[in-house]
Amino acid sequence: MPKIAIILGSTRPGRNGEAVAHWVLDIAKQRSDAEFELVDIADYKLPHLDEAIPPAAGQYSQPHTLAWAEKIGSFDGFVFVTPEYNHSTSGALKNAIDFLFAEWNDKAAGFVSYGAVGGARAVEHLRLVMGELKVADVRNQVTLSLMTDFRNFSEFTPGDHQEGQVNAMLDQVVSWSNALATVRAA
Repeated sequence: MPKIAIILGSTRPGRNGEAVAHWVLDIAKQRSDAEFELVDIADYKLPHLDEAIPPAAGQYSQPHTLAWAEKIGSFDGFVFVTPEYNHSTSGALKNAIDFLFAEWNDKAAGFVSYGAVGGARAVEHLRLVMGELKVADVRNQVTLSLMTDFRNFSEFTPGDHQEGQVNAMLDQVVSWSNALATVRAA
């Protein structure tokens, strides 16, 4: 059974992403086709990338990088929960992604985004990054509008239809994570 990380991609105080990530985890835990775990990048206290050697070399020297690499390496797929800041993802999430290389390779990823236009532009940016990391990103995604899925832009109140969107995305992440297991084993 694949192990999927739900990565909370914001470290901002008062972040909306915490409620969103827990909501995704609650939906995911009702499934029996994968194990799901919430991974909060704030827990890893990653500074701006401080490794002297490029991550593709896999020669990590910092204790925080080694802990992050061990955690990410333990998963078969990912669901990124991302805000949209200035037509992109959060700097904290991009930085966390950039710390590693091989730990992301040959795995699947799905996206849950939120923002003024549902965070769609953040996901488009992340799709480009995933391609470089050899991550198969799935088609279905969940876009949450600050206008309709949040009250006063801060209290998370997702529309009923959004749960179906989450499950459709998770179906694809689980399927692709299973399919890519043979690639990772080779």
